[in-house]
Amino acid sequence: MKKVALLGIICVLFSTASAQFYLRGAVKDEQGRSMSNVMIHLFSKNNYTFSYKTGTYGTFGIPTSLEIDTIILSLPGYETIKKPINTRFYQNFVLKALPATASLMKNKLSSKTKNLLREQYTIFSNNGESYSHLIENEFLSANLYPETGFALNIDRASYSNIRRFLNNGVKVPYNAVRIEEMLNYFDYNLTDNNTNSSTANNQFRINHYLTTCPWNNQSNLLFLNFKAPKLNLDTIPASNLVFLIDISGSMDKPNRLPLLQTAFKMLVENLRDIDTVTIITYGGGVNKVLYPTSGADKYTINNVIDSLSASGDTPGEEAIQTAYASAIKSFIPKGNNRVILATDGDFNVGQTSDKALEELITSYMKSGIYLTCLGVGMGNYKDSKLEILSKKGNGNFAYIDNIYEAQKALVTEFTKTLYSVANDAFLYFNFNKEIIKEYRLIGFDNKKAAVTDSTSELEGGEVGSGHNMIAIFELMRTDNRTSKNIQIGQLSLQYKTTDFQINMNQILNINDSLINFIESSPSLQFATAVSMFGSLLKNSKYAWNYDYWGVYDIAAKASNPNCYAQQEFLRLVQTANKLYNPKQKRRRSR
Repeated sequence: MKKVALLGIICVLFSTASAQFYLRGAVKDEQGRSMSNVMIHLFSKNNYTFSYKTGTYGTFGIPTSLEIDTIILSLPGYETIKKPINTRFYQNFVLKALPATASLMKNKLSSKTKNLLREQYTIFSNNGESYSHLIENEFLSANLYPETGFALNIDRASYSNIRRFLNNGVKVPYNAVRIEEMLNYFDYNLTDNNTNSSTANNQFRINHYLTTCPWNNQSNLLFLNFKAPKLNLDTIPASNLVFLIDISGSMDKPNRLPLLQTAFKMLVENLRDIDTVTIITYGGGVNKVLYPTSGADKYTINNVIDSLSASGDTPGEEAIQTAYASAIKSFIPKGNNRVILATDGDFNVGQTSDKALEELITSYMKSGIYLTCLGVGMGNYKDSKLEILSKKGNGNFAYIDNIYEAQKALVTEFTKTLYSVANDAFLYFNFNKEIIKEYRLIGFDNKKAAVTDSTSELEGGEVGSGHNMIAIFELMRTDNRTSKNIQIGQLSLQYKTTDFQINMNQILNINDSLINFIESSPSLQFATAVSMFGSLLKNSKYAWNYDYWGVYDIAAKASNPNCYAQQEFLRLVQTANKLYNPKQKRRRSR
């Protein structure tokens, strides 16, 4: 015992003798914001053998044996600093963003029309829960603005969140309604209708359909259907998954942490021997409760998940940094490296604003690590934060309100949720102004902050394996004549492969092949009903000519009686009608 104590004293004396100086300082970006997680190397510490990182507020303190030392500061996406310093003095450093990172830091648009200036709109607030303020797309002149675009993604959180509101007898906040995510929620059984659609295994299949409009006989509907390449389940790469689970006090409710525990255990059942899982929790502090463990050891993983309990504050910023550091340490080259964040989004320690979290996650955007956000809870659910994190983190976003949704997101649609086939995916569409007078993109509404920022750019999305999505335009023609030999426009689908190495561009001409809406595919009719439902819920000025029963009639005729999701949709429409029109009686179908 005396030998051990003596050895400890000798180590302390040796450390003190070898570290005569203490270097302190701080790192900020060009806007004066503190930079956390910056890697620091000192020449006196054998160059790269020892390294340190800045803390939550960008500060650091390092013992050193040299009065004049050389420091190296590095962070992905920023210029590296290497310079001599005097360790007796407090040091301030400014990291400059590389051009690509500076571009990522700009406000991003879900959809964009070139040269279009927007007017100011009223901001709506939602007590308790936070949602990004959205501005609905309007009719635009094809003569003035022939080219428009929107981002592709697989997010579907809005639909299950809407379901939660309606099932609890609560009206849906306007800004919680994102029609493109409502459309994303459903699978569409559509056949190819154009011979020039790409058939390559590593490319999207793109189809288009043009129908009359059920709510306005003066307009048409253009449907664009995108089917993502599907990975072979036998050859999908190994996964390096980091479960980042919020166990703070706000998660101590049956529809939060217990629901997530069940959801993660469902996910674990799909894991293979070659997959690894790390579990990090945050609540009163950040803890790594499971180090990288093979997917074969399901017993150990599930035991850790079952042992979790909720308490404490919510240090979300530190938790995210720890999760990414862990994912980087266990990184699998050419593998599926992903952080899965599960929370109600109520961060209250560290960087907590939407903008600060956006800047934090952007710094990891080129790391090759994807982010999936699973939202839960009600009353203090922060949709805006999770939406920002998922989009800026090259990821996707789902809201889990019940066990069925957990199974859908993490079991039934396992590969869609966790395996990407395209990054930074977006579409540009150029309308033929000789045929199209005006057009309106339904959904893909932009955040107010992005619209009012003149430097905003179109933000591409991440698309999962085999995902099938629909986008809808409402069109006004220059006249009523149609011809299948005339093109109404051309689309260009642009995206990057998942390793960010190859830029893909698929081009498709859209022919004027108009059919009557009632003769169109049941899938198109059902998708139309979903978009109409969203417009009613967000109190759109374009939903003036129909009501909930009109939506129900279209959906009921088009729905598959054996499809649970579609039958549930019919029940939600009825629930919404009772909630928004309590005195209205059911009218007879015409």
